[in-house]
Amino acid sequence: MASFLSVCLLFLSVYTADGYLQYVTVRCEFTSSEQKDIQYINSYYYNKLELIRFDSSVGEFVGYTEFGVKNAESWNKGPELADARASKETYCQGNVKLYEQYTLPHSAKPYVRLHSTVSPSGSHPAMLVCSVYEFYPKLIKVSWIRNGQEVTSDVTSSEELADSDWYYQVHSHLEYTPRSGDKISCMVEHVSLGEPLVTDWDPSMPESERNKVAIGAAGLILGLTLSLAGFIYYKRKSRGRILVPSH
Repeated sequence: MASFLSVCLLFLSVYTADGYLQYVTVRCEFTSSEQKDIQYINSYYYNKLELIRFDSSVGEFVGYTEFGVKNAESWNKGPELADARASKETYCQGNVKLYEQYTLPHSAKPYVRLHSTVSPSGSHPAMLVCSVYEFYPKLIKVSWIRNGQEVTSDVTSSEELADSDWYYQVHSHLEYTPRSGDKISCMVEHVSLGEPLVTDWDPSMPESERNKVAIGAAGLILGLTLSLAGFIYYKRKSRGRILVPSH
C-alpha cells in the first residue's frame, strides 16, 4: 500500500451572496482501509479563509479566527463533536473501501524525468525540473528533498495535467543555489507505488554538456564505422587488380 493517499470526497454547503462565498470541504486521508490509518478532516471556509476545522487526529474542532474560535468552543460542547468523531467511520471508512476496490486495481505507475534549466526569476543561478508522466489516478504528491530535509521554499508546481490517453502528468520546479556536497532529490508518492519513488539529481555534468558528449561520441563511432568500411572496400578492390610489369 502506498505511503500517501488522500481523497477529497465531498464538497458541501456552498452559499454565495453579492460576491461572498461560504463553503465546507470534507476529505479523508489514509494509508489503508483500517480505522487507525484513516484521517477525517472537515474544514469550514469563508472567502478562501479557513474559519474552523475538525481533524480526527486532534479529536475536536479548532478555530482559526475570532469567529471560528467562538464557534469551535460551542461545537465542542454540543452534539456536533460526537457527529464529527463518528464521521471517520461512517463516512470515510466506507468510501475508502470502495476506492480500494474500484480504483486501486486500475492505477498506473509514474515515471520521472529530472533535468536542469535556467531560472526565469534570476534570483537563483539554477533551476531543477521534476517532470512526472503517465500516472493514474490523478492524485499525486511531488516534493523536493535537499540533504535529507524537505524543501518548502522556492518550489512551484503545475496542476495535474490530463493527457489524451487518460493518464496525467505534473511538473515541479525548484530554484536553488548550488553548494558543494549538496544532495537533491525529487520524491514522488502515488497510490500505484509501494513506497515513495526517489530520483537523485546528478550535478556532475550539466544536461547540455551531457548532450554534447553524447552527440560527439555518436559522431566518432559513425566516423570510425565509415572509415573501417572504406578500408575493407579498398582491400577487396586491391585483391582483384592484375599488376602489369612496366618496361
